[in-house]
Amino acid sequence: MNTMLAAFFGGWEIVLILAVVLILFGAKKLPELAKGLGTGIKEFKKATREVTEEFQNAPVETTTKPAPAPSRADLPVAQSSNPPKA
Repeated sequence: MNTMLAAFFGGWEIVLILAVVLILFGAKKLPELAKGLGTGIKEFKKATREVTEEFQNAPVETTTKPAPAPSRADLPVAQSSNPPKA
């Protein structure tokens, strides 16, 4: 992740972004923002880990039984559009 960030932003760009954040939010809000960001990242990692474990622990169906063929009693009765002649 750090190498990805370094690929897009150089040292001065990161310093400039941090300065803008400091100016916008102030020094007193930065610890709260960092704590919230850290909590969010931790929850995201926990959720992805749980989903990964769920997929790994899920039973795999290897064979399925074919559905039984319908009997004559289960088949619908065709209705004729012409009534019988008397």
